[in-house]
Amino acid sequence: MTLFGILLAAAAWFATFGIEAGNFWVKIGISVACVCVYALIVERPRLRFRATSIFFGAISAAALYGIFYAGYALAPVLVPNAHAHVGTIYALGEGSSRVWVCLLLVFITSPGEEIFWRGFLQERLMRTYGVLPGFFAATALYGAVHVFSGNSMLILSALVAGGFWGFLYALGRDLAPLIVSHALFTAVIFTLAPIGQA
Repeated sequence: MTLFGILLAAAAWFATFGIEAGNFWVKIGISVACVCVYALIVERPRLRFRATSIFFGAISAAALYGIFYAGYALAPVLVPNAHAHVGTIYALGEGSSRVWVCLLLVFITSPGEEIFWRGFLQERLMRTYGVLPGFFAATALYGAVHVFSGNSMLILSALVAGGFWGFLYALGRDLAPLIVSHALFTAVIFTLAPIGQA
């Protein structure tokens, strides 16, 4: 079940990033919906939303945005043409309504990714191999499926964000604040306050 989930995610992310035809946001929405449904059928992760879920989700989203903001300034030291790569990431969604993209991020891709990548895959890997090995393996796989984009900054961003949310999940095994965090972070960074796109 775990291996099939990994293969399903790889195929979905390849279809999203490796095939040029089609609207990026439609493709990522369908891809995330597919892996999320699979995760819910196989694992059925528990979701317990509380007031603290919103609070900690908002705080962690702000912290991650700060990390990315600082990372944008430092990125050219580590990655040649880093800022151009970031521009390419934002260009994936050109022509799409920001309102529609924001709704997609908040209600489909963010919850779906957390349910699959943390609630299903990381949970299963941690149960099988231990907390730290499971965390590192899930984070590496989350970064690996973004290889299909051919964008070094997107791969690095996925590793940082995946490691951030994966670490929080390993600490508390609670998906609710991660869903809030993921939703707020992506909504802000892609639609409300894109970094370096002024």
